[in-house]
Amino acid sequence: MTITPAPEHRPLLSVAPHARGKRSPVTCRLKCADACSHPVPNESANETFRDVVAGAMSRRALLGGLAVGAAAVVLGAQTVGAPPAAAQPLPAHGGGHGGGRPQKGLAFGAISPQPAARDAFVVPEGYRWRPVIRWGDPILRGAQPFDVARQTPEAQARQFGYNNDYLDILPFERQHALAGAQGRGKGPGRGTRGLLVANHEYTNPAIMFDASYDAATRRAIERAAHGMSVVEVRRRRTGTPWDYVADSRYNRRVHMTTEFRLTGPVAGSDLVKTVADPSGTRVLGTLNNCAGGTTPWGTVLSGEENYNGYFRTSGAGHDARYGLRDAATGYGWELDDPRFDARNPGYENEPNRFGWIVEIDPYAPDEPPVKHTALGRFKHEGANVILSRRGNAVAYMGDDERFDYVYKFVSSRTMRPGNSEAARRHNKTLLTEGSLYVARFRGDSPAAEIDGSGAVPSDGAFDGRGEWVPLVLDGRSEVEGMSLEEVLVYTRVAADKVGATKMDRPEDVEPNPVTGRVYVACTNNTSRGPAAAEAATEPNPRNTNRDGHVVEIVEDRDDAASLTFRWNLLLVAGDPATNTSTYFSGYPKEKVSPISCPDNLAFDAEGNLWISTDGQPSTIQKCDGLFKVTLDGRERGRVEQFLSVPRGAETCGPLVDSTDRMVYVAVQHPGEDGSFDAQASYFPDYLTPGAPVPTGAFAGPRPSVVQVWRD
Repeated sequence: MTITPAPEHRPLLSVAPHARGKRSPVTCRLKCADACSHPVPNESANETFRDVVAGAMSRRALLGGLAVGAAAVVLGAQTVGAPPAAAQPLPAHGGGHGGGRPQKGLAFGAISPQPAARDAFVVPEGYRWRPVIRWGDPILRGAQPFDVARQTPEAQARQFGYNNDYLDILPFERQHALAGAQGRGKGPGRGTRGLLVANHEYTNPAIMFDASYDAATRRAIERAAHGMSVVEVRRRRTGTPWDYVADSRYNRRVHMTTEFRLTGPVAGSDLVKTVADPSGTRVLGTLNNCAGGTTPWGTVLSGEENYNGYFRTSGAGHDARYGLRDAATGYGWELDDPRFDARNPGYENEPNRFGWIVEIDPYAPDEPPVKHTALGRFKHEGANVILSRRGNAVAYMGDDERFDYVYKFVSSRTMRPGNSEAARRHNKTLLTEGSLYVARFRGDSPAAEIDGSGAVPSDGAFDGRGEWVPLVLDGRSEVEGMSLEEVLVYTRVAADKVGATKMDRPEDVEPNPVTGRVYVACTNNTSRGPAAAEAATEPNPRNTNRDGHVVEIVEDRDDAASLTFRWNLLLVAGDPATNTSTYFSGYPKEKVSPISCPDNLAFDAEGNLWISTDGQPSTIQKCDGLFKVTLDGRERGRVEQFLSVPRGAETCGPLVDSTDRMVYVAVQHPGEDGSFDAQASYFPDYLTPGAPVPTGAFAGPRPSVVQVWRD
């Protein structure tokens, strides 16, 4: 067994500078297929719910307590590991934790926001950082060391993939991942052995390959760099950094040739059968895996998000609603594999086999992963599970698209406690059958007070009531004119029909394991406005919403299975120094760290919210980072920046273990605007161009999982 210590420290794609939202044009092209340059997929006229009538719902929904009548919407930092020229400490930001009551959880002084051009990973004074694992690090037995000049598809399939997103480190002892730890950062701790699980969302060939690679080889390597990784990690004692184990039997790579099983009502349906899989039960690979969640029974969920960017289709039927078009894709995989061109006879349904929630059991390396069709098909950011009072698994999900929706799934059966094989087998079936709902939010302020400026209404808060409208109840379609299989394959269309509330790109949706309250990261929506698909509403109170906001949901009876809820906006993001429309639950704006484009959410053991951002360089001209938000008491709404990622990078997969006093993030697409011969970042190794390059490194960026610990 080999334990590998973590290290201490030509354009191929033409893009136009079109980005109106939160990202670089390069990221727009590769990650979401230029979504903001195309018409909004949601053309439904359901913003005021004037067409939603009680007759559209079944008697069973009414008996369940849903009101389905027409409802009018009323309108001091330390830098570690950076190049010497960029390593000077900056003064602490005004939002630092001097004064006020003692902090709950991890103690730190908030860092200053970093200029968008700075290529440094910045942590608070008194903390250190280093990668756990980087793109290309070998993880399977017999894997070749990373060599950027000699990559092959076979080598990449045995190495850590590219652009890591969702992240967790599960305790190596399986029983410690269960029952008592409904949430990351809680429970008995991660010990000295763990299983690191990460997603690999997408690739950027312009900074991965030099000109010696032919196009077909590049594409094959990229397919092998997508998917997921499971890697064993070890450390000497708790509270100290991890090293990864290069040849553990638990190590695993999931990529585009890995076989998945379809579960739930759509498995075997004619809507997912292809000439390569006439049974409609097996799918090769998983695409554009974004965020995810760790279940109370110790498995990991992953969301297939912008899968539409990999397929060319006829553009007919519901294709436009899912962003599928009759146009060459940015990746060009349709040139190598007929299934990525759904115009090919027999492959028309291939896109229907993506856009699901994936479940993988890190403790069962030989067990095939699954795609759960009962949770619906859309651009899943992720899925996060909490148990209802009765013990049902309740999964919250967001559809990362302008004017799309927030969803909830409630399992038919309840979780079995314990770690027996029978209990584990049962619990891994919980997401195969149940009820699927979509959220409808109602504000309580006069329409004139929601004018798109972001001004807080006269009652002092953006808030109101809401209900979970059923799309599927106990395995039956609740949408008139759509079968069960159609509701689950074309979930967006079903949600349009029942009058769901259009939101500003709902990404991560996370239940707080301490309080049970649910938080929705609405990352932004520059298309909102009077002349667009919809003007401001109380749950989305700004037109041209570049900075995003966070919604807090309180389920009635404090039960995750409730069909009604209260809601409010925790924060309306932006830089208060330049943006008067920001709001932080009444906390003084001059005392917060500026924050924009909330993306992934997490909680520590004390119930504090942590937000990672994606897009600050384009909005507030600062590097993205990780932020702590206090949720209760006089300091509710207080935002403090904990770390900053390098130039061009996005902060993903935050994991805050306040018991260990350690924080983990996945650093994705550093230096995304560079080229192989003119790299824009040197993270995480910070090698000098032209200097001798150690084995397993090169003078360019490598997406990495990073650990931060108290010195």
